[in-house]
Amino acid sequence: MQNNKEIKKAIVLGVSGASGMIYAVRSLKFLLNNHYNVDLVASKAAMMVWQSENNVAMPSNLRSQEQFWRDRSETHDGKLTCHQFADVGATIASGSFRTLGMLVIPCSMATVAKIAHGLSSDLLERAADVHLKEGRRLVIVPRETPLSLIHLRNLTALAEAGARIVPAIPAWYHNPQSINDLVDFVIARALDQLDIDADLIQRWQGRMPSNMVTGDAEL
Repeated sequence: MQNNKEIKKAIVLGVSGASGMIYAVRSLKFLLNNHYNVDLVASKAAMMVWQSENNVAMPSNLRSQEQFWRDRSETHDGKLTCHQFADVGATIASGSFRTLGMLVIPCSMATVAKIAHGLSSDLLERAADVHLKEGRRLVIVPRETPLSLIHLRNLTALAEAGARIVPAIPAWYHNPQSINDLVDFVIARALDQLDIDADLIQRWQGRMPSNMVTGDAEL
């Protein structure tokens, strides 16, 4: 049985088959380093995309997969539980398993469409559906461009159902010096939606460059 302390630290991390697996790795690194209890489910398509982007196969064996994710996130902290994408009988498939929220990062348009229309064909989609029906926080980080009208309508349906949509669009006002800086900006904004204050970026301080003339500045 979960106690209140465990619930406040319980996060479901869904990794779908969109390009940008670095977003999942950096999110997991932060959550584990800050001692969150992460239940991770990677879709079948995510395993294919991982191999395409990194030339390394993600193991299907759960014990090996947990070690795989820890190796990539370079941390031994926190609690990590991996689930098979087809295991719709897992804990996170039930509304009785309480969490702080769920983050789907990166999120493909196929996954967006299925969640938006209640089509729970795998564990990731079922877990997201559970968070919506239970009124819990669901954060979607779509990684696609350009967006078709169908994509926009599906994202609108999710927003209307209570999900928070955080596109994988970085900013530059924090003076990023690396790809990780750009990735971490998106992660920090996504975690904001779960009321998790991630100290990954320098937040906007209200500065205005001295050489800007009032009325000409654009933020």
